[in-house]
Amino acid sequence: MALATDSQTGHALTITRIFDAPRALVWKLWTDPAMALRWMGPRDVPVVSYENDLRVGGHWRACLRATKTAYQPEGTEMWQGGVNKEIVPLKRFVFTFQWEEPGSPETLVTITLSDTEDGKTKMVFHQTPFEDAANRDGHNEGWQDSFDRLADLLEQSQ
Repeated sequence: MALATDSQTGHALTITRIFDAPRALVWKLWTDPAMALRWMGPRDVPVVSYENDLRVGGHWRACLRATKTAYQPEGTEMWQGGVNKEIVPLKRFVFTFQWEEPGSPETLVTITLSDTEDGKTKMVFHQTPFEDAANRDGHNEGWQDSFDRLADLLEQSQ
């Protein structure tokens, strides 16, 4: 089970989760495209395509597709992508994030992983800047659902 806390202040979003899994496994689920396909995206709008050139300066790209229970019409595709800025294996992953639609702002995502005293993994997710609270809050909802899926996959993987 994952403990979730979040902070939504100003133009930044921070989500902290504790996963009952080793850090190496959490890192693998973030960085292995085949594994990422199994948890990324909200349940109603899962990622159906994911590529990542996992190196600093490498590009990543993902497609989310709405299911029949989504807020978008079924089959609607939403593309997003960015550039990897920093990769410290098992500890830190930094990348830009931008929706592939005209006028979409670019944000910076920082994921930090660390061990807890009881052998679990603490993940701190930080994304900034958002243009307004509505955009930030929408991302919070989507990421929280994605991280619930990540926690479920971690439980199944052990």
